[in-house]
Amino acid sequence: MGASSSTANASPEAHERREQETLASAALALPLLRAAFSRAATTASALPDALAPPRASFRLPGSLPPPPPHFHDLLARLGPAVASLFFTDGAAAGAEGDAGWVPFLRGFNRCCARVSASRSLALLLRVYAAAGAPCGVQFQPDEGGDEGGKVVGELAPEEIAVFLWMCWVMAWSGSAPKVAADDGGEKSEPVVVLLPDVTHLVLAALVSAGAVADDESVWGWEISSGGKGVKVQEFTSWVLSTASGLGNCLSRYVQERLRSLAADSTEQENSVSTDNTTFDTSDVYLLTRGRAWAIALSLRNKLSEKFLPGSVIGMDTEDLLYRSSVHGKGLSRFWSGVEGYNGPMLILLSAFSKGGAENVDSGRRWVIGVLTEEGFESKDTFYGSSGFLCAVHPIFRMLPPSGKEKNFVYSHLHPQIRVYEANPKPVGLAFGGTVGNERIFLDEDFSKVVVRHHAVDKTYQHGSLIPNQGYLPVEASVLDVEVWGLGGEATRRQQNVYKKRENIFSEQRRKVDLKTFGNWEDSPEKMMMDMISDPNRVRREDR
Repeated sequence: MGASSSTANASPEAHERREQETLASAALALPLLRAAFSRAATTASALPDALAPPRASFRLPGSLPPPPPHFHDLLARLGPAVASLFFTDGAAAGAEGDAGWVPFLRGFNRCCARVSASRSLALLLRVYAAAGAPCGVQFQPDEGGDEGGKVVGELAPEEIAVFLWMCWVMAWSGSAPKVAADDGGEKSEPVVVLLPDVTHLVLAALVSAGAVADDESVWGWEISSGGKGVKVQEFTSWVLSTASGLGNCLSRYVQERLRSLAADSTEQENSVSTDNTTFDTSDVYLLTRGRAWAIALSLRNKLSEKFLPGSVIGMDTEDLLYRSSVHGKGLSRFWSGVEGYNGPMLILLSAFSKGGAENVDSGRRWVIGVLTEEGFESKDTFYGSSGFLCAVHPIFRMLPPSGKEKNFVYSHLHPQIRVYEANPKPVGLAFGGTVGNERIFLDEDFSKVVVRHHAVDKTYQHGSLIPNQGYLPVEASVLDVEVWGLGGEATRRQQNVYKKRENIFSEQRRKVDLKTFGNWEDSPEKMMMDMISDPNRVRREDR
């Protein structure tokens, strides 16, 4: 009774405080937020500095044109932009105690509370514009005075690329190692960080909006070439359908920066390295950091968390189960790498189409991928419970399951005991479609891949996997195949145990214990050999 009356008689300020604390605790622990607030309230610049990304020098690999000059200015203004947009003057100007605690929580909830994906993207675009990026985005407040308002305008291809790089830096800042300043008290030179190539994502947004045709126009396309822009509404629709993970960038970034501020505010410097070395110098695999990030943004399950670190620092090479350029081409070599791995896997295939047909792009390299949620089995029928197809290069597109059929994976090896088959099943790997009419079919030698139109497939959603695909099957020459295991260390250990057990069985089958055999002179085998050599020889059984 006493508790109920005290709650009913609580002042509006106390009620708002409890409400804001309850909402904030769903995203970050209150003691951690309290520690971050106490340190942010020391000076007027403490919070904007804490919300800035770690100090680093960002550039693109040498084969790509450099980012626009205003990109580095945008990153320098990112912390102040977030602080001014979401945190009130009382929270950002050093207000201490309860006077600043509630405004601080209110600002935290504005950018970190759970909202719709379109609302999260609108907040992210607002930060992008507030940081001084030259863009054609405007904000119209709602009639009710909602500060989020409606986002209108248009984004040019270069603006989309800068926006994506800003989001990637937000994700990178959570994984960048922090170190203290050197003994001399001077900050070290910033590390050089290579930005990922986001051309495939920019192209996907432009193709989705109809600004670029999904055929000849995508080959050799460059961000710096400019072109027609994309309306914000069309860009939002593409993000919600293909890269929904972008909406979480802002809340993840603010939580990570406040967590870092609460952990240590005096000894920890806003730096990422004590020496001026390049961070993740190159992408040597088919699964580049940009492609890993695109897959992470498109997935809505736990597997996205597996790709996020790979998009920042590169994938763990211990998870590489098979690479045809290293282990050799062929289904048997592939099988030796994936056998016994009972976990999700990503298969990437690089190929170039052959000439001679109107629907084939001669000599142009493309990359497609398959994400399976379970291990491979040698069967002459389709199997599986879930999976994704994806176009990776030159344009990114994710094709989730349609829910109509379950022909996810087909992996058929030659049987160890050969028997006559009137209608032998094809030997190779396939994904989607039906036996003999597969959506993707990779032959036994890994030399040829056939990609068919989505009309033959009811397992995966519709969409072209390669540019200018057309309705006829496309036959292409395979360049490289990679398989990445996504099951973690536990799945890797189970595979090692399986391989050791199989090796033991193989050794036992090779060994022949001569002691188990009788005397050769008395053996039935010798009698049969003698009869074959001289069948007319009269023999009398010894009794």
